[in-house]
Amino acid sequence: MTVQTDARPDVRPEPDTRPDQDMLPDQDMLPDQEMLPEPEVETERRPWGSFERFTLNEPSTVKIIHVAAGQRLSLQRHRDRDELWVALDPGAVFEVAGRRILPAVGERVLIRAGDTHRLGSDGPPVRVMEIAFGHFDEDDIERLEDEYGRA
Repeated sequence: MTVQTDARPDVRPEPDTRPDQDMLPDQDMLPDQEMLPEPEVETERRPWGSFERFTLNEPSTVKIIHVAAGQRLSLQRHRDRDELWVALDPGAVFEVAGRRILPAVGERVLIRAGDTHRLGSDGPPVRVMEIAFGHFDEDDIERLEDEYGRA
């Protein structure tokens, strides 16, 4: 969800015109997993432009993932964390809960704990910002398929 806020009363926020379809429903929820609320992304306008705040004073881990041209990560899932992916470059491919998504630059996709997911490149090298909500531990990765023999 994107929430518009305004730090100056004389500057009016512009409505978020992006469709909500980039937020995916929870499909592979583990039975004992507590569902966290969907993260709120706030946009604040300033005289020089604006900024988006993805997390505020909460436990989270932020990474920029670099995927080499034509490569992809393992098909995986996590038990203890949700992830929010933001495409930073054209050519990213998101696979989430069986859906293949070709995100536009700046498009966001929420991945719930337990959802299967994979990130890849449809040609050029790509970068994706990943924000993990919940307990972050690389050992939490359950690899289901992997082209590098790690599954």
